[in-house]
Amino acid sequence: MRQPHIIDRSRDQHFMREALALAAEGALLGEVPVGAVVVQDGVIIGRGFNCPISGSDPSAHAEMVAIRAAAQAVSNYRLPGSTLYVTLEPCSMCAGLIVHSRITRVVFGATEPKAGVVQSQGQFFAQPFLNHRVLFEGGVLGEECGAMLSEFFRMRRAKG
Repeated sequence: MRQPHIIDRSRDQHFMREALALAAEGALLGEVPVGAVVVQDGVIIGRGFNCPISGSDPSAHAEMVAIRAAAQAVSNYRLPGSTLYVTLEPCSMCAGLIVHSRITRVVFGATEPKAGVVQSQGQFFAQPFLNHRVLFEGGVLGEECGAMLSEFFRMRRAKG
């Protein structure tokens, strides 16, 4: 049986930096720079960055890609005891996947005021109809995560 999760700020920042590096990879491909890693027992078991444009796949958000990779890595569609680190607050599609995959904790960087459903819009994980509770923490390296997104969109607008 897994031990209860203990929050370690330096560990959270370390894994968020890994997610930021993945976001930067996506930006180089012209994707919105969002990166994610799934960590279990201190080891990254899944990595992903946004790739809906390059993959012609509307579901290819960073969280989806990382969770799919993690599930394949452990040969199980359930990921109990794992933490998802993502540079941007998850949307409703990704929040649903997080619940279905039984991820224990979500740590995100920047808030997403328009479509983020963890704390910005709707507080999805607090809904009483859910059969799994997800712990979450926002704002980890939030300034860096937000700055990467802002710079990406500034450059995109400048190109016309």
